[in-house]
Amino acid sequence: MNPMLALRQYQKIGSQAQTSEASPHRLVQMLMEGGLDRIAQAKGAMARKDIPNKCVFIGKAIGIVGGLREGLDLENDPTLVRQDSLYHYMMKRLAEANAKNDEKMLDEVAGLLITVKEGWDAIGAVQQ
Repeated sequence: MNPMLALRQYQKIGSQAQTSEASPHRLVQMLMEGGLDRIAQAKGAMARKDIPNKCVFIGKAIGIVGGLREGLDLENDPTLVRQDSLYHYMMKRLAEANAKNDEKMLDEVAGLLITVKEGWDAIGAVQQ
C-alpha cells in the first residue's frame, strides 16, 4: 500500500472518531480549525502558482465558513445577525482572494477567523 494513502486513511479514521464523539462546541472548533487549515493551504498553493489546488482549498474554506454561518440560529437569537454578516463578509473576501490571487485577503480572513475562534475557545473554557 502507498504510505501516503495509508496516512490519509488513518487521518480520516481519526477525524471521524473525533467528530462522532465531539460535543457541539468542539464540532464548531473543528470547523474553524479546518477553515484555517484550508486558508493556509490555499495561500501555499497561491504562492506556488498552483491554481487548481488554490481554487479547491478556497472553495473548501468558503464551504466551511458557509457551514458555520448556516449553524447560526438567527430566529431564536437575533443578536447573531452581526456574526452572520461577518461570515458573509469572510465568504465574499475568500471569493475575491481567489479571483484576484491576493494573499493579503486570505490573511485578512484568517485573522478574522482566528479572532472568532479565540472567542469561541474562551466560551468553551468557561463552560468546563
